[in-house]
Amino acid sequence: MSGFQALYRRELRAYFSSALAPLFLVIFLVLTAAFGFWFGGFFERNQADLSPFFIFHPWLYLILVPAVSMRLWAEERHTGSIELLLTLPIHTHTAVIAKFLAAWTFIALTLALTFPCWLTVNYLGHPDNGAVLAAYLGSLVLAGSYLAIGSALSANTQSQVIAFISTVIVCLLLLLAGQPIVLDVCRAWLPSLLVDAISALSLLSHFQAIQKGVLDLRDLLYFALTIGVWLWATTVLINHQQAD
Repeated sequence: MSGFQALYRRELRAYFSSALAPLFLVIFLVLTAAFGFWFGGFFERNQADLSPFFIFHPWLYLILVPAVSMRLWAEERHTGSIELLLTLPIHTHTAVIAKFLAAWTFIALTLALTFPCWLTVNYLGHPDNGAVLAAYLGSLVLAGSYLAIGSALSANTQSQVIAFISTVIVCLLLLLAGQPIVLDVCRAWLPSLLVDAISALSLLSHFQAIQKGVLDLRDLLYFALTIGVWLWATTVLINHQQAD
């Protein structure tokens, strides 16, 4: 078994052997159902689609995903096990990817458990299943982006609390970057080129585009680059700390 596979399996097993897994699963499933079907006005809309279900995902992930990512590296640094991990015959970037993919798999499995909601909508009507599938993909890559951001911020501290709070703040800023209230303030003192750049950084705007069923290559590339850049930052931070 390769070092990557061993670390991936160890990390994934750790999620399900702790209290985090059932707690995360229950909270996520209850909140997605509550927000999607009750607070989202699903029954009042008389329309068979899952838009109310997915519209709350960016805000649910804002709290739940940092709770998963905060332990990725902060716990390793706090316990000192990072020193042992980095002595294994495995490159730092490989360890970063293995731990990230294990956490992302855990979140993907949680998201997959909402499948009965999709079945319910099909039972009640005739939704555009292609758009629903696209929304699931958008939700997954959005969670992956949050997770990659959390990975880098977790690698920068020994405190899981600090990792959690900083991840929430950074993800919130990236969510709101493309919103009118933020852009209107920026236009007052920034050139239009920078305002457009800030708008392009919005996680929410790119997610909403995919949620509508439109799989634009630019949106997918944005999420891929976001995940890649933050995982690269994680590797740089860990290598820097190792050198010190």
